[in-house]
Amino acid sequence: MAGSRRKSPGITPDILLRAYSIGLFPMAESADDPEIFWVEPELRGVLPLDHFHVSRSLAKTVRRNPFEIRFDHAFDQVIAACAEETFGRPSTWINRTIRSLYSTLFDMGHAHTVEAWDGDELVGGLYGVSLGSAFFGESMFSRRTDASKICLVHLVERLRERGFTLLDTQFTTEHLKTFGAVDVAKADYALMLAAAMESPHLKF
Repeated sequence: MAGSRRKSPGITPDILLRAYSIGLFPMAESADDPEIFWVEPELRGVLPLDHFHVSRSLAKTVRRNPFEIRFDHAFDQVIAACAEETFGRPSTWINRTIRSLYSTLFDMGHAHTVEAWDGDELVGGLYGVSLGSAFFGESMFSRRTDASKICLVHLVERLRERGFTLLDTQFTTEHLKTFGAVDVAKADYALMLAAAMESPHLKF
């Protein structure tokens, strides 16, 4: 994992928000590891809101409205699903401390979810943190084809509508690159982040 990394002996929700404002985010080695460390990548993943790409097939799926999309309806369920071990994700960096901290951020109005529902069943979603005019994407999960992708499309639409300027993905993956995600050098990211932090805290 490129970039600096430092252990955190104690963390509060306010410290967590301060960390985001200066380019740090927390991770754990595993769900069973109580330790949390701060990460500051040399290359930061960013999904430019004005260059978001949706494939023709996904756009067609979104127009069909296969799921009911809800915002901030079931935060604890979403983060629990993101922390689950799956066939494609045998381990997770979301431990009990992280789940508790982000649940508190949700109560404070700084953590949010986009959720895909099929009737009473939660079938996909994502969560992240909002601060200033930035949204820091944390994790997503999918239990149905395209469920998390559709949530990402709705997230970007909402961020555009509300005037957000930065969608931070922390790292890029081949999956995120298909939507237009790019790697940004730490110095360039710092300028983008500083501009977003000058904004009043936007309503998600």
